[in-house]
Amino acid sequence: MDIPTRFIIHESRYWILNQRMDSALPGYLMLSAKQMTNSLAALPLEAQAELGKLQARIQHAIEADLRPKRLYIGRFGHDAGYSIHFHFIPVYDWVEALFWLDERYRLLQTFGSIDSALLQTDGAELMLFVWREFCERPVPPPVQGPCVDDVIAALRGALDCELPR
Repeated sequence: MDIPTRFIIHESRYWILNQRMDSALPGYLMLSAKQMTNSLAALPLEAQAELGKLQARIQHAIEADLRPKRLYIGRFGHDAGYSIHFHFIPVYDWVEALFWLDERYRLLQTFGSIDSALLQTDGAELMLFVWREFCERPVPPPVQGPCVDDVIAALRGALDCELPR
C-alpha cells in the first residue's frame, strides 16, 4: 500500500505506522507489516519479535499524549492487497458522548440479552460507530481537540521517530 509521507508516524525495517488515511479521528493508527502476508507466522522472527515491543510503545504514546478514555487494539480485515495490520482506535470522551447522542446506535442494544446492556456499551459498538462516522461518512462529526496533523506530529515526537525518507 502506498501511504503518503504526511500520514506516516514511524517506520522500521519490518513495520510502518500511520494515521489511518481515511479516518477523520485523530490518533486512529494502523500498524502494517511491510512484507505482503496475512500470517504472523510467515513473517521473519525479527519482525515477530519487534511487533510486541512496537505495539507497547504505540499504546504508551497514545495513552500518554492523547489520553483517550479507551484504546482498542485489534487485527481486522482480510482484503486482498493488504498485508497483516493492526488498528489502534482511541475512543475519547467526546467520541463516546457522540455515540450516546446518536439514536441510530440505540438499536444495537436490542441485539443482546443482558439487562445491563442498556446502561453501557462495548468495544464492538464503539468501533462500529468510529468506522461508520469517522471513516466512511462523507462529512464526519467535528473533532474536539487536536486535529489529525497535530496528532501525527505529536506522536512522531512521542515515539522519538524521524520523519520517513
